Amino acid sequence: MADVFKALVDPTRRKILDELTEKDGQTLFEICARLAMKYQLASSRQAISQHLDVLEAAGLVETRREGRYKFHFINTAPLEPIVDRWLRRASKEPE
Repeated sequence: MADVFKALVDPTRRKILDELTEKDGQTLFEICARLAMKYQLASSRQAISQHLDVLEAAGLVETRREGRYKFHFINTAPLEPIVDRWLRRASKEPE
């Protein structure tokens, strides 16, 4: 769970997840273009690639290669323990 929090602490990584939520299965080039257009982020492709590596290490992003292209997909499974721990428990506790 610590890896997930570490990955989510960075605002650029949260924006990447927002973009993958909006359109799943994007290449690095597509993600960079969307971040530049939507958020005016001028991060290099290398910087975004490093952010994607952190998200992938935390299990929040999965990848699939097709020929020369690598597609990135959001994976919300690592967020389930967080939801279970604080949100679902809080909704079940009597007031």
